[in-house]
Amino acid sequence: MRKLRTIGSSTAAVLLAVLLSSFVGEPSAHADDTIKHPGDHPDYKLELEPHGLFAWEDFYGGTGFGAGGRFTIPVVHNGFVPSINNSIGISFGLDLVHYSGCYYRGAFGEVGCGANYLFFPVAMQWNFYVAERWSVAGEPGLFIYHGFFDDDYCGPGISCGRPDRTGLRPMFSVLGRYHFNEKISLTMRVGYPTFSIGASFFL
Repeated sequence: MRKLRTIGSSTAAVLLAVLLSSFVGEPSAHADDTIKHPGDHPDYKLELEPHGLFAWEDFYGGTGFGAGGRFTIPVVHNGFVPSINNSIGISFGLDLVHYSGCYYRGAFGEVGCGANYLFFPVAMQWNFYVAERWSVAGEPGLFIYHGFFDDDYCGPGISCGRPDRTGLRPMFSVLGRYHFNEKISLTMRVGYPTFSIGASFFL
C-alpha cells in the first residue's frame, strides 16, 4: 500500500464526519485504483486486534456484551484473485461475553439469570484493499464456545430446558478497516456470533 501520511488525533465528531464523507461523498473525492494493484498493501507478520463486542440473543436469555481480541497471521500475500489487491490470513481469537438476561421465566419467577461465555473463533480472513485507506474482508470459519452459569432450577415438578454449555458452531463475519496509517486501523466486524469494534495493529 502506498505510504500513508499519519493522521493525528481528532475528536470523535471529526472522525465520524470523515468516515461518513468517505462513504457518501462525490466519487472523485475518494475513488482510487488501489484495488487494481496486487500486493499494494501493508507488509506485516501479525495483526493484533483488541475490541469491544456485542453478542446476539442466541446462547442465553438476552443479548450480551464483552471484550476480546483477534490475532491474524497472513499466509498468502497475493490472494486467490491475482488481478486485484487481495490477501489471505488465518485468524484466531478469544472473546468473553456476559449475558445478563434470563434463560427461563416460569411460575417461580426469573431463575437461572446471567451467564458468561467464552468464544474461540478460527477463520480464514480474505482481505480486499479497495482504496488507499480502506480494506474489507470476509471471514468464514468455526468457533468453540463454553458457558459458565448455575444449573437452572425450575421448581418441583416443572421441567424446563437448559442452555448449551459447550459446543461448536459455524461463523461468518464481514469486516471493514479504516487505515490511519500502515500500522494502525479502526476495525469493525459484523457477523455471527458477534458484532465488534476495535483497532488493528499491524506488526
